[in-house]
Amino acid sequence: MQWRSLAALAALLSARDVANAQQMMRFSCSKLTIERLDPLVSPGMTQSPHMHQVGGGNSFTSTMTPVEYDLVEKSTCTSCSFSEDFSNYWTANLFFKARNGTLKRVPQLVNMGLKADGGLTVYYIPPYDGKTNVTAFKPGFRMLVGDSTLRQAEGQQRQLCHRCFATINQVPFGGAPCTGDDTASLPPKMCSGGIRTTITFPTCWDGVNVDSPDHKSHVAYPETGTFESSGPCPASHPVKLPQLMYEIIWDTREFNDPDVWPEDGSQPFVYSMGDGTGYGQHGDYMFGWKGDALQRALDARCSNDRCSELKSQSAEDAMRCTLNQTVFEKYDGWLSQLPGNWTITYS
Repeated sequence: MQWRSLAALAALLSARDVANAQQMMRFSCSKLTIERLDPLVSPGMTQSPHMHQVGGGNSFTSTMTPVEYDLVEKSTCTSCSFSEDFSNYWTANLFFKARNGTLKRVPQLVNMGLKADGGLTVYYIPPYDGKTNVTAFKPGFRMLVGDSTLRQAEGQQRQLCHRCFATINQVPFGGAPCTGDDTASLPPKMCSGGIRTTITFPTCWDGVNVDSPDHKSHVAYPETGTFESSGPCPASHPVKLPQLMYEIIWDTREFNDPDVWPEDGSQPFVYSMGDGTGYGQHGDYMFGWKGDALQRALDARCSNDRCSELKSQSAEDAMRCTLNQTVFEKYDGWLSQLPGNWTITYS
């Protein structure tokens, strides 16, 4: 018991020390809703093709027209730690496919040092040099990273990866995301401490468009180097944005039973868009911070989930902010098929 406590403390310190050292905002957004809704890729559809888990402001709905739809004005609560953040953050769900073909949604764990009901951990990271400022996202801004149709590494955007934890306390911690033993595909083995998905967004903006037809073209990666190495933005996208990153901790422990895994030992997890590889993982973002709150927090280089520039709320208040499904659909318990009747593909 003492070893476990020390291990948990070590992991907590690792995560928090990284955030403090790099002066990055790191906070939870509890589960707002789980449903087939995607106002970015499938606007106006009361049921999008595949299921998502969503965090943030409770104005999340099927149609959210850029600029015209004001997330701050229309939301009455947020599932995130900072009460001025009514943005929406969403990703695909992960399911376990048993040997008999049935499927069960993999629940989410709260990240180390935070308190939430599942959901995801959100990071806003200013430049690593400790002095350069960035421009906060503008009202109406939204973007997508990743491609739900990918089933191979070729064509995948940067810094989308999975980490297989050996312990629930995330010890050993494993260093920066998408380094070491991290994989773009889903881990090929049982992970005793769960699987972490990391989703990192581009950090350069064209300075004009808050969206684009593919929800990607208005943003870009540094022309050379990386955001971490202070690489310059290309002339076509000259405005440097904060690095937005999601982490989702999938609690795979209940599925670590060789008797229900495929007989050939292949990994049995699939994403909600029928992706049995993991290469199709993706993240969606809609900006919804109140006024200049995010810019002030970035300029102040706030760390973790407390910031003198921002208003916070208790984890309990954040967890109370939820939405009912627009169209009821079962997603928990054992299912005969993925929501939306997806065929699982591997190539």
